Amino acid sequence: MATILLLIGSNLFMTFAWYGHLKNMNDKPLILAILVSWGIAFFEYMLQVPANRIGYRIFSLGQLKIIQEIITMIVFAAFAYFYMNKPLTLNFLYASLCMIGAAYFIFKDAPVGH
Repeated sequence: MATILLLIGSNLFMTFAWYGHLKNMNDKPLILAILVSWGIAFFEYMLQVPANRIGYRIFSLGQLKIIQEIITMIVFAAFAYFYMNKPLTLNFLYASLCMIGAAYFIFKDAPVGH
């Protein structure tokens, strides 16, 4: 559970680092947006690195990556809808179904751990 919670937090920071400037900093110099994004990304890594170290004790590398991608998709959809005021189209649903399929295959018949 620690891995999941850390990955959620990490993805919140990552999403804001990557996309938050598109809403709030379009009128600011690019270098400022880059520096702010790097500052936010620092906190992403403060959560991501321990999440991966803890998770790698339990999950295989592929399983850990799929978990991270599913969390990224969920966090991004919430960010797009609530923060950027973008509608969630059927394409988000279709992409989510693909991620569920990926999770199924990466966990199917795979031993837990590395």
